[in-house]
Amino acid sequence: MSRYRGPRLKKIKRLGALPGLTSKVPNVPPDRQKRQNNNKKSQYRSRLEEKQKLRFHYGLTERQLLKYVRIAGKTKGSTGQVLLQLLEMRLDNILFRLGMASTIPGARQLVNHRHILVNGCLVDIPSYRCKPRDIITTKDEQKTRALIQNSLASSSQKKKKLPEHLTLYSSQYKGLVKQIIARRRVGLKIEELRVVEYYSRQT
Repeated sequence: MSRYRGPRLKKIKRLGALPGLTSKVPNVPPDRQKRQNNNKKSQYRSRLEEKQKLRFHYGLTERQLLKYVRIAGKTKGSTGQVLLQLLEMRLDNILFRLGMASTIPGARQLVNHRHILVNGCLVDIPSYRCKPRDIITTKDEQKTRALIQNSLASSSQKKKKLPEHLTLYSSQYKGLVKQIIARRRVGLKIEELRVVEYYSRQT
């Protein structure tokens, strides 16, 4: 299944806030919200919705998400927690969390168009896994700096809080990954255990 390119608000209305997909907020009437909350869901449906939430927030294909679940399952520690850490340490997500891009698709575009350097080396793979002490910088070009500046200004206006595992040097257009992110700092309300349960027969 390919990456989702359809209407984003439609997904938010069904799954809830997905800050990585879009910063827009849907206008859902209170009575409709109540009906959605009161609807009884089957176990399969609740697992599917949590999986879809994770997939659309991080902008992954079905195959990519399954691959991450399998890697997390082979890694020491809680599978759900490791899965979230793997996704949070992707380069496109790090750029989004730093405020250098307003959404994860926007961050992916920056990386694909070769605007981003990691430790001084050009990286054009959005799924690149960042590590502690990695330094994220931009190319020293006016067009690149203008794009980043617009996103940083927008992030500042919305008063987005920078996660503890990252440091931003906005005047230098530079970010530092200090450590692996803690579970409580993940920027998405998600029940990761349900995602692991959804894929349990495929891993």
